[in-house]
Amino acid sequence: MDVESAKIIGMAFAAGFGVFGPAIGIGLIVSKALEAMGRNPEMTGKIQSMMILGVAFTEALAIFALVVAFIVKYA
Repeated sequence: MDVESAKIIGMAFAAGFGVFGPAIGIGLIVSKALEAMGRNPEMTGKIQSMMILGVAFTEALAIFALVVAFIVKYA
């Protein structure tokens, strides 16, 4: 195996495992927010804004994982 092949495999693992966790996290955030909105409809606006903030922070982790994957590939 040459160095270029190892970089491609490393990028695939970094991107795959790095995005897997935030994907599960976003699913859990949205699931629990919808459950909370169903239980208390008066708080929908506040719950939804907090959900969007949580999704944004969780998505940032996935973007960091993709940046690391590209650094592994091109460095």
